This record gives sequence, C-alpha cells and structure tokens, in this order.
Amino acid sequence: MRYHSQDLRRGRHSEPDRIYHVTTVTHERNPAFLPLAAARAVIRVLADLHARGRAETLAYVLMPDHLHWLMQLGDGADLSKTVAAMKSLGARRLGRGRLWQPGFHDHAIRRDEDIQAVARYIVANPLRAGLVEDIGQYPHWDAKWL
Repeated sequence: MRYHSQDLRRGRHSEPDRIYHVTTVTHERNPAFLPLAAARAVIRVLADLHARGRAETLAYVLMPDHLHWLMQLGDGADLSKTVAAMKSLGARRLGRGRLWQPGFHDHAIRRDEDIQAVARYIVANPLRAGLVEDIGQYPHWDAKWL
C-alpha cells in the first residue's frame, strides 16, 4: 500500500505556541489501542511531551486505531518533530516497530475558532463512531475544559 505522507508534509509550516488539531492513524488501521495497557501507554506519552515542554495537550481521544490530539505546540517546538516523537515513544513503549502509518493530518486552529467547540468535537468521536452511547463510558479521552 502506498501512503501519501510526503503529500501531507508538503507546505507544512509550524508555529510555536500555535494550537493544532492533529490526527494520526495506526499502521493498516490496526486496532492497537483496544487493550487498556496499550492505550494508557500512548496517553502517558502525551503527558511526557507536555512535561518536556514540547506540546500541551488541550484535548484528545484515543480511538482503537487512531488519535485525535488538540495540542498547543511548545515554545521553539516543531510540529512534525513533536508528532514524530509521540509516534516513536508510543511504539517503543508498546514494543512495536511499526505502530503508526507515516504522516499525519493537522489543522492549525485559527485565532477566531472556538477551541472548546473543537475539543467537544474531538471528544465526541467515540459517540459518532457508535462505540458508546455516553462519552462517560469511553475511557480514553480528556479535555482541559470538560
């Protein structure tokens, strides 16, 4: 299968302190995060990146085969390198060589966008996917405001 990760990177510009909605998918859409321990390992990586000043997680939902991550890029951090670090650390913690597909999708949040509305949209992903009927039933999400 040919991935178009080079197309995803074309024209990408990263701004420190900017808020981004990042989506990344597991290799071959493998539901790698069904086991609780696997999901929690990746969630801890998000906390580690925050502790290192690379990205503050504002909201996330870790689905069985992909991650939606609303984050504010740290001062001096690069978006592509930060996402690559998240993927690499997550794969290492799970002992997996190929956990993620190459590339990722990002959306830089405009200054006039309602960040909390974006966070609600991200967190509601398990509801839209039909995984749960109430977001409280889904264990792998968090948002700064909710």
